[in-house]
Amino acid sequence: MSAIRFIAAKARTSTGIIQLLCHVKPGVSANREGITAVTEEAIDVCVTAQAREGEANAAIRTVIARTLKVPKSDVEITKGLKSREKTITIQMGEHITPDREIERIRVLLSSSMA
Repeated sequence: MSAIRFIAAKARTSTGIIQLLCHVKPGVSANREGITAVTEEAIDVCVTAQAREGEANAAIRTVIARTLKVPKSDVEITKGLKSREKTITIQMGEHITPDREIERIRVLLSSSMA
């Protein structure tokens, strides 16, 4: 199973979604916030927010949106709201091929690990 995968849309209104399988580390220091690893199994995401009252989940959406250069409204946590293992979905725009979008995301995630 890949950490970045395409799911085709059932309706004709969109191309589909990209799912990211993430392992989240909440409560880290500010200089560690962001993407820390990209493997076949998961994307490691560190956030300074604590895992309480949705704070970490909101921070994860912000980090992913900023890293992938997409609106925060296109980023949704669809599985694992109360877990460190999360499935995050990103709406794909029209006229984008899944292979190109997956490669674009992989490059952006990898390049953000400074």
